[in-house]
Amino acid sequence: MKAPVFVIPGIGSSGPNHWQSLWEATDPSFTRLELADWDHPECSTMVAAIEEQTSVLAVPFVVVAHSLGCLAFAHWASKCRPQIVGALLVALPDPTGPRFPSDAIGFSKVPLKTMPFKTIVVFSDDDPFSTSDFSMACAQAWGSSSISLGKAGHINAASNLGHWREGLYLLDELRSPNIIVPG
Repeated sequence: MKAPVFVIPGIGSSGPNHWQSLWEATDPSFTRLELADWDHPECSTMVAAIEEQTSVLAVPFVVVAHSLGCLAFAHWASKCRPQIVGALLVALPDPTGPRFPSDAIGFSKVPLKTMPFKTIVVFSDDDPFSTSDFSMACAQAWGSSSISLGKAGHINAASNLGHWREGLYLLDELRSPNIIVPG
């Protein structure tokens, strides 16, 4: 049996054509983080919401986070003892970068300690909100595998990935109990 999935979107909550939304629409074991204000997210509010909403999930579970959701996840995972099988962290933005959204508050000082579960960081070489160096540095600090998609923008709906089958394969690796993902 595959582990349930907790979806942590980025700012704006990943619209209907985003791969997270497409995955969620086809699998009832997915649960999406709910926030009152996705356009003006605060790290502490997101962390509290993640803690509250994951406390009722069947454990262990897998997290799939995109963009700002990756930062919120890192802050939450550094403070809590979640029962997680693994996490797929996609398009990690640099909170000190010039294009980081000014409406996103409290995400700087990214926790950089090893995560005690399997993680995969997926990044793009031309992400307007990050750099490959930042993504790889976080992946190394967290003990994550890292995968570059080459030039794929912010790995969102604008990247025209559709269901993003390669990403779903990575998620399935994390969800399957007998598959070992390098970390």
